[in-house]
Amino acid sequence: MAFERELQEALAAARRAGEYVRREYETFVPIPDAPASISTHVDHGAQELILNHLRAAFPDHSLVAEEKTPALSGTPVGADSVWVVDPIDGTRGFAMKNGEFSVMVGLTVGGRPVVGVVLEPVSGRATYAAAGSGCWIADIGREPQRCRVSTRGSLAESTLVQSWSRLGRPPKPVVVALQPGRVVETYSAGLKLAIVARGEAELYVNDYANFHDWDVCAGHVLVEEAGGKVTLFDGSPMTYGGSGPKSRRGMISSNGLVHVEAILRLSTL
Repeated sequence: MAFERELQEALAAARRAGEYVRREYETFVPIPDAPASISTHVDHGAQELILNHLRAAFPDHSLVAEEKTPALSGTPVGADSVWVVDPIDGTRGFAMKNGEFSVMVGLTVGGRPVVGVVLEPVSGRATYAAAGSGCWIADIGREPQRCRVSTRGSLAESTLVQSWSRLGRPPKPVVVALQPGRVVETYSAGLKLAIVARGEAELYVNDYANFHDWDVCAGHVLVEEAGGKVTLFDGSPMTYGGSGPKSRRGMISSNGLVHVEAILRLSTL
């Protein structure tokens, strides 16, 4: 299959980092009021493991990642193939020790995402995909299973997955606009995108004013290979790379069946 080697190396890198993260997690002292911007030594250590693995396997590829670590220095710049890494997506969940975080490894070619791995270190579950080869779930000790987005076609019957809301706050504007049948909350954009890809929710909407390639690249591949759709708020395609990790306004990922209706409702925000 296309990108088979790249996918296997991405899985190997993610699992190596995931084992390190899991060991550190076991002894990490919880920080109940951890800020959203928190970064830990575990983020840095996991990123070095991933980048060094990918650098050895694909020395001609470019690397971009969330943390500033030594492995980023001296790597090729401007290559057509770019690895996009978030060593711990949802570090707040790691620091609070609620299990809601993931290791994300993605690959873009010509600005298009083609490989994605979202690994959950606590459970060991990996949701992964390569362009043209579908989306798969691999749980520890079980054979990989192919996954698909859900078949619900109504927002009123849909589940929206979003970040945690503060207690006592009114519903977020996205919830008010979409009026989904159900809302579930978790940290980690990677987990949210994997949840949509696995058919456990119909929608994830990222309405941050700015976010980076590593926040969504790996999960983007999962959703599309599972039969779903990922676009900007106006329905235009997501693009990656250019002069550096881009920031953009708004992203909608869905099972595809509720996508147009979601875009129309979110246009009022």
